[in-house]
Amino acid sequence: MARFWCAVLILACLELSTRVGTAPICSYGQAGCHTPSLADIFDRVIQQSSRMHGISSDLHSEFEQYFFPSKNLIGKPKCHTHGIVTPADKENAQRLGREQLTEVILRLLGAWGDPLLQLYRSMSQDQNQDFNHYSSNKALEISDMVHELRDGVAKMAEKMKLSGVLGNTVGYISPEGLVPSSSFSFYKHGELNSMDHHDLLYCFRRDSNKIKNYLQILKCTTLPGLDC
Repeated sequence: MARFWCAVLILACLELSTRVGTAPICSYGQAGCHTPSLADIFDRVIQQSSRMHGISSDLHSEFEQYFFPSKNLIGKPKCHTHGIVTPADKENAQRLGREQLTEVILRLLGAWGDPLLQLYRSMSQDQNQDFNHYSSNKALEISDMVHELRDGVAKMAEKMKLSGVLGNTVGYISPEGLVPSSSFSFYKHGELNSMDHHDLLYCFRRDSNKIKNYLQILKCTTLPGLDC
């Protein structure tokens, strides 16, 4: 009997510690919720951007190996985001103000919503089912991640404004205002071939790497001393 009650007591303590240690996280400070700090939000968007870049890099490499094993046949594409001025290296990114760097990140994320969705639709309809069934699912995954990350960065910017480390000039940027409309026309006509798929994957791998690096730099300039 003593052993039974000892087991009951242990289970009760475990249940209590679980309830105490797993307070739900929320954005608006409701009762019983933990409002994430700015450092928490930075960590989340950086982790998301790293995962997004990893998936896009893997997909681009696998696509090249499957369709273009001889890379000599592939030229360097002109990406539709070439009109978005981005820092060339870490030093230039660090010299940008927080407002400018945040806007660059939002512009890059916003510019990829339609092209990635078009890529998914084109891949899912392609007759090369051996590879494109897998790749179209990955394209849809990174398309969803772009939207989620853009929402996360927008919330991060609002938190920065409330903390007084970001000006009120940073706001919502519509995708249509990011790049010239002619840059989107190629991706909207719905007739993409394997080379078009490759170019989009190449460009997104490049831009997702920029987004990941810029977020890390933005964190370090905003919250110096935290893993920088």
